[in-house]
Amino acid sequence: MTENKTFDELQVGESAELRRLITQDDLIVFANVSGNHNPMHLFDLDDDGVEEAIAPGMYVGAVVTAVLGNLLPGAGTLYRSQHFEFCAHVHAGDELLATVTVAAKNDRDGTVTLDTVVRRVADDLLVLTGQAVVEAPRRKLSYEADELPGLVVQRHRHFDALLARAEPLPALRTAVVCPQEANALAGALLARRHTLIEPILVGDAAAIRATAEEIGAQLDDIEIVDIADHRAAARTAVELVNAGRAQALMKGHLHTDDLLHPALDKQAGLRGERRFTHVFVMDVPGLDHPLLVTDAAINIAPDLKTKVDILQNAIDLGRAIGIEEPKAGVLSAVETVNPEIPSSVDAALLSKMAERGQITGGLVDGPLAMDNAVDMAAARVKGLTSPVAGRAEILVVPGLDAGNMLAKQLTYISHAEGAGVVMGARVPIILNSRSDDDMSRLASCAVAALHHAWTTGDDA
Repeated sequence: MTENKTFDELQVGESAELRRLITQDDLIVFANVSGNHNPMHLFDLDDDGVEEAIAPGMYVGAVVTAVLGNLLPGAGTLYRSQHFEFCAHVHAGDELLATVTVAAKNDRDGTVTLDTVVRRVADDLLVLTGQAVVEAPRRKLSYEADELPGLVVQRHRHFDALLARAEPLPALRTAVVCPQEANALAGALLARRHTLIEPILVGDAAAIRATAEEIGAQLDDIEIVDIADHRAAARTAVELVNAGRAQALMKGHLHTDDLLHPALDKQAGLRGERRFTHVFVMDVPGLDHPLLVTDAAINIAPDLKTKVDILQNAIDLGRAIGIEEPKAGVLSAVETVNPEIPSSVDAALLSKMAERGQITGGLVDGPLAMDNAVDMAAARVKGLTSPVAGRAEILVVPGLDAGNMLAKQLTYISHAEGAGVVMGARVPIILNSRSDDDMSRLASCAVAALHHAWTTGDDA
């Protein structure tokens, strides 16, 4: 409960302070609310080559108003005037300390003069000085400080970062299977324009060219392998990989089973040392890291051995996209082992296997429930203190139905973007849905390119 200070209660020399961490999302919200879209304040729009976001002066000033309106004098305070002198620039990532001090009271009109100062916490740098004159409240007020709804900025900075990492790499030679539908062909061509892939189009040539004409695309300098049957086209794409002409597969307009069946062939397919597993790389608004969800598309009810491959594939992919030591939470309905819930037993075994070095490259903990896997407060309430609990970057689900529901909930309710890749084959298999938008298709290609570079060292 927060209480104000009335005019009669205020004392000269009395002060209050408030800390505020400047985030990139804060500055985007401020740009939208204020209408000030100066690119100097938005790190991904600034074209000076430095990823920075200089906080607008009035954003810093707004931290002062937060002290006046919330603490001193608090609720019921109204401005008369405010003078600011800006002494230094601050950026997203800096923490500010705003302090206001009562300098004088005017009994005649009920105004209060307060000195206002903002400093950067890290080095005590003076950022702002000034003086505010306010109408102090005459009536005592109290309220709950957490009554306002929260805001989530819908942007996809993690996928932007993936594209920035992948675009300088050599274009991945990719056999695109049956791209004779507008979204499938446009996605492949868009990835080519971003230098992520160099496509070889495998499918019905007449249908592909008709689709290209429909979307206004030119295919003159792109190889087309003319095969009308879907399963035969997938088999030919696998042959292109085995012949060294392609470094990845990409799903076009065909069923996933038709694409994967030739790749799983024991004699002529693309089997590697592990099972094929699917990983969604999710860019969830409001989350400060990418979130990997696995397996949501291939293994329906995986046993423990399959879950080992699911987990190891996901850890490897996390490392490939830049997560130094991925933190994997193995999900169940509960965060304690219950023999009546098989997923909780599997989770505990996977955690122990990682502890013994049978799963490598990441930190693993389980069983974890969804809340205490991704939310620190929930983890603390349950008394979980592991380095994974509340911080999971990989979520290993009990089965395909749970994974599919989780990924689609993140997409359609939490407004996440998802990149889909099949792991375990000798090359990455880019698996897009017909409903995926351009960013999802681009990110899937970027993830595949980064994984190829990570596994082969081909980053020149």
